[in-house]
Amino acid sequence: MKYIKYFFQFLLIIICFAIFKILGAKISSNLGGKIFEKIGPLFRSKKVINSNIKNALPNIETNLLNKITKLMWNNYGRIFAEYIFIKEFRKGNLSSNIEINGQEILDDIVKENKQVVFISGHFSNFELMAMYLEKTGINLSAIYRPLNNIFINPIMESIRKKYICKIQIKKGIGGMKKLIKLKKNNFSTALMIDQRVSEGIRSNFFGKQALTTTIPAQLVKKFNIPIVPVYIERVKDICFKITVSKPINFEKKMTIENITNKLNQEIEKMILNKPDQWIWSHDRWK
Repeated sequence: MKYIKYFFQFLLIIICFAIFKILGAKISSNLGGKIFEKIGPLFRSKKVINSNIKNALPNIETNLLNKITKLMWNNYGRIFAEYIFIKEFRKGNLSSNIEINGQEILDDIVKENKQVVFISGHFSNFELMAMYLEKTGINLSAIYRPLNNIFINPIMESIRKKYICKIQIKKGIGGMKKLIKLKKNNFSTALMIDQRVSEGIRSNFFGKQALTTTIPAQLVKKFNIPIVPVYIERVKDICFKITVSKPINFEKKMTIENITNKLNQEIEKMILNKPDQWIWSHDRWK
């Protein structure tokens, strides 16, 4: 029964992608946003979303909470519709739709052949961050979690490897071994640290304990390399701004717990900048 459901999801997505391709990026993004405003709440718990928002914004008024939720679903739908246009964002006529703040930091990493760990979260169209970092000329590997749907996942992996980041590393023990090998060959790493992971540690996140990945902290301790926070925001429709922050160099004496707490603070600042562009539907504080 599960695989039948996955197959019909696959067919629906293929049909949607075909329609989006005909309509063009801007219309498709707007349409995807409107569709997800309607259907999104049917698939994710409103209780979990409201609870998450209140954890981060405890004094939020109901009307603002509802507005953030609606805009979150809108952004979710836009991301879905924009997947078929990732190639255009990388090397086509949509590449000029991405503004960069902090390009000099990336240029320095390339020029000096530095190795860093880029961290971020699921903001706006988050896929465009790794895409742009690799396009800049950085030797990059990106950590990802495969989709549960066995029919859709190969398509998404193909898009990621062709147009986002060629070297994709699956989360897990095997992926960690590959990551360490790449680190020894001077590759930088990009990963999202804003979701709950079973293999993480409980770290402070908006004043509450949340399971958080320790991969960045482990890489800092093992290779003594800096962390570079990266943030993307949707400025309007299919126009984006990527902000690259100055590298954070941690002292050797800092523990994995201390580093992880510090990185969660960086994610908190990103979320508070535009809370409607973060994905609140994951059960972050479970």
